[in-house]
Amino acid sequence: MEFRQIHYFISLYEEGTVTRAAHRLNIVQPALSMQISKLEDHFGQKLFERTKQGMVPTAAARQMYRLFLPIMRDFSNAQAQMLSSEGEIRGHVNIGMIASITEGVLVDTLSDFSNKYPEVGVTVSDGYTSTLTDWVAGGRLDAAIVNKPRRPLALDVEHIIDEEMVLITGPGFAASLPANLTLRQLPSLGLDLVLPSRGHGLRSNIDSFAEAENIELTPKFEIDSLVATVNLVERNQVATIVPRVAVHRQLVSGALRAYSIVSPRLVRRVVSVSHPRRPLNPATKLFISMLAANMRLRAPEARPPE
Repeated sequence: MEFRQIHYFISLYEEGTVTRAAHRLNIVQPALSMQISKLEDHFGQKLFERTKQGMVPTAAARQMYRLFLPIMRDFSNAQAQMLSSEGEIRGHVNIGMIASITEGVLVDTLSDFSNKYPEVGVTVSDGYTSTLTDWVAGGRLDAAIVNKPRRPLALDVEHIIDEEMVLITGPGFAASLPANLTLRQLPSLGLDLVLPSRGHGLRSNIDSFAEAENIELTPKFEIDSLVATVNLVERNQVATIVPRVAVHRQLVSGALRAYSIVSPRLVRRVVSVSHPRRPLNPATKLFISMLAANMRLRAPEARPPE
């Protein structure tokens, strides 16, 4: 078994077709197919089922991908650190983040980062906190920006920011609401709320504050998609609770209105998680630092890490 065969295998596994994988690797398709066949002979197991829709991984391939992906990440990061030690930032950033971060600051961060470090590629995955932390633990991601999990993690956790959550309505919302309100007031206001479903990190955070105040927030709609929630609030007589940074642009443009919840102040703690035995390459560290700085610029009232 050769190192390049593992590289070819991972590309085919992720791309799903020989055509796309060969294009990604910049090799001809027969060369890729030949190396995959050699791998199958080496392990004595079939790795892919060849179908009209593409290459479908077998159980053996899924196991191989899970085992070898962290090794490939470690190799890539080690190579990037050696190259970066000469002064030029190289390598690849492979990071995950919860949706409210991607909606709030990702585009600006990517633009700034690309202009400053043009030799670095960036891959961003979004998902729930629990999913992203599992991907970091398994080596699928180098790091993730998530809500701080309640349960202890076997990962390195770095505090990025404590972020305010606010009540949001559309610009044409009929009810007159005070600029500052308490969480206990919400049930008596008769608002139709839109919140994520139970199990979503943001909903768990909101529910924990409500439980502490001995109240229950009963949403009319439960939607996990932040984009869909924001669109619904913009166009209808409904309200939601989201981190201010997630709707920064809409608040600046006037497409949404924000009302501060002052008692208790609703705060979610955002952290970066990474694997303790897989040091981050310099490019990933710089990207996380730039992302955190953009979050603080858009939420000046938020608390920075202590």
